[in-house]
Amino acid sequence: MDIDTTQIYFPSEDTYLLIKAALAEVQPTDKVLEIGTGAGAVAKTITEITPQVLAVEINPHAAKYAHEVNGIEVIRGDLFKPICGEFDLIIFNAPYLPTDPADRIDDWLEYALDGGPSGREVVERFLHEAPPHLSPFGRILLLISSLTGIDEVLKRCHAEALIALVVAEERQEDGETLYVLRISRDMCSLCGT
Repeated sequence: MDIDTTQIYFPSEDTYLLIKAALAEVQPTDKVLEIGTGAGAVAKTITEITPQVLAVEINPHAAKYAHEVNGIEVIRGDLFKPICGEFDLIIFNAPYLPTDPADRIDDWLEYALDGGPSGREVVERFLHEAPPHLSPFGRILLLISSLTGIDEVLKRCHAEALIALVVAEERQEDGETLYVLRISRDMCSLCGT
């Protein structure tokens, strides 16, 4: 398969904000999983801190690019479906744009952008599937947008027994604000208190 670069989400403002947050969070001993790696920019940067980085990407063009150009170990798949095991840090630049079904263009790039009508469809699936893949003191860095509805995402975290804090934010020229949430387990829910 030839790589079609028009089908790949390349680094943009959200990517750079997530990289900045990830560099502040990652430890040399962390086992890291990046969901939806795209071109692999975040995963590649993280490998400078820890060699234990694995990525998942549903888009075959992006997966091939991340592996062949950026040297990232990539598994093709949807969110956690191809993954077993636990990770100290899980990173995800979620598809967060609210998208009306009538506006879908049905290509591979859409997987990086389309968050469903609310902008939270993939985020909610991710938050439900992530906890079993966190090590006991594991953390998640999740990038979302004000278009996604931060209050609704925080409520979903609470419903999944997760604690979320905003660790980075950046206002865009169009008025949108990008947020990186640091999410961890609510330890009280684990011990039953």
